[in-house]
Amino acid sequence: MLDLDLTFPFEKIAQDLQSTGISILPNFIGSEILSKLEIRLAELTSSDFKQAGIGRLTEHEQNQKIRRDKIHWLDANNELEAAWLDNMAELKTYLNRRLFMGLFSYESHFAVYPPGAFYKKHVDAFKGKANRVLTTVLYLNQSWSAKDGGELMVYNPNNHEQILTTVTPSYGTLVTFLSDEFPHEVLVANKKRYSVAGWFRVNTSINHAIDPPR
Repeated sequence: MLDLDLTFPFEKIAQDLQSTGISILPNFIGSEILSKLEIRLAELTSSDFKQAGIGRLTEHEQNQKIRRDKIHWLDANNELEAAWLDNMAELKTYLNRRLFMGLFSYESHFAVYPPGAFYKKHVDAFKGKANRVLTTVLYLNQSWSAKDGGELMVYNPNNHEQILTTVTPSYGTLVTFLSDEFPHEVLVANKKRYSVAGWFRVNTSINHAIDPPR
């Protein structure tokens, strides 16, 4: 059964996705889960993060001209990380019931942008080429100000040069959007910037070959 305290934010996301394909929701989640994510981040060392890359499988590469963040994939076997993954499983169930999206699985990682890091304009999935269908980004930055940079720029799907919205990576804000619709980029961060990025996928496995392999 869905947690009644979560019904309203989940419904707001569903309404936004249905009307515009993108949802920006401040104060999305309770302090308990946010605190668990912060505790987990404090536990991790630099060796727990790897340089983020672009592309998949044989096309995967690291290109610091495109992105300079570092990532740590979340694992449900860790209690602190599982708190977030469990919440996203609730959201998956809600969106499938509400919008019949056929969401099958969710993967997620911490993303750390050191000062000077960025991620150039890109889309998270190409139409008909991948099974990422819904992107989520939760921000974990307290007291973030304009001088700190690191904004998420989201562009018009019909005009990739037109800025649709600019999102300050403020603590507790969740951004959700259709993965193959919205080009977006992360501007240069002027101080260390934390987020939890994730993707809901549909199942395109064939002949017991799990898709996608990470």
